Amino acid sequence: MGAGSWGTATAKVLVDAGTETTIWARRAELADQINTEHTNNDYLSGITLPAGLRASNSYAELLAEADIVVCAVPSQSLRDNLARWTPHLRPDATLVSLAKGVETSSLMRMSEVIAEVTGFGSDQVAVLTGPNLAREIAEGQPAATVIACADEDRAKELQSCFATGYFRPYSNTDVVGCEIGGAVKNVIALACGMASGVGFGQNTLATIITRGLAETIRLAVAVGAKIETLAGLAGIGDLVATCSSPLSRNRTFGAHLGQGATLEEAQEAANGQVAEGVKSCTSVRALAEKHQVDMPLTDAVHQVCHSGLSVSDAVSSLLGRTIKPEIYRD
Repeated sequence: MGAGSWGTATAKVLVDAGTETTIWARRAELADQINTEHTNNDYLSGITLPAGLRASNSYAELLAEADIVVCAVPSQSLRDNLARWTPHLRPDATLVSLAKGVETSSLMRMSEVIAEVTGFGSDQVAVLTGPNLAREIAEGQPAATVIACADEDRAKELQSCFATGYFRPYSNTDVVGCEIGGAVKNVIALACGMASGVGFGQNTLATIITRGLAETIRLAVAVGAKIETLAGLAGIGDLVATCSSPLSRNRTFGAHLGQGATLEEAQEAANGQVAEGVKSCTSVRALAEKHQVDMPLTDAVHQVCHSGLSVSDAVSSLLGRTIKPEIYRD
């Protein structure tokens, strides 16, 4: 459900894994392009899609027969889309979230939004997350991911639906840890992009990634995650990929800000798309405040994006903080 870059790449994975798949595109002309030309030039130009991948812009007929529904719309629009989709869902369907974020209005994770809107139990809701840059996956480059679900058997069933020779899914039952890792990494990638845009080198980027991981772990543990999840693909794996790759929309968006662009100018440079972390930094920051978790990098990104703080002043603020131990001990 969603024909953006990651939704399309995931649909390609499913077809390559032998799973009969139809992708919902909001625009009829894009659905026609996928069906007739086997391409999605708007989001994955140059990639040939499998002939077996079907597309439609009518979600009602698709959902009525779908065993697995993969939600591939942005986090802040997921609730509104689900409200339209829910009457057409099969009661025994499995819902898989690809969105990485925390809802601004409710501070809910995506799996919580899905459960609340649909009325489905947590055992029917899964998340797919990891170091998965859409274009590399679509090109068939080797990668791994995590499929997390409270129902371990359901997670294992989903593994077989997504497993290909180039895409290796691991199962996990720590949905909270996987989702927090996915949400916060977008914010930290913005910070890395800002630092790169200013002209800072690898020492700075490594510092931001490492301290960003510390922030992620603190928040994840505070909301009930397992710390070992953040040492895996959904944590450090996703963080490194998103913070270091030029294919990362969040890193690239941050680089424009670091070079002096306004939020509007950075959006224009990104073909009108706003990086997920621009919105997530506000909700992640609010969630941290709710649980009394210190997240200085996240706070700095929020202030740059939404309070007019310059990147240079944000760096000065971070470096001027009180020195303290690297590892907190209670």
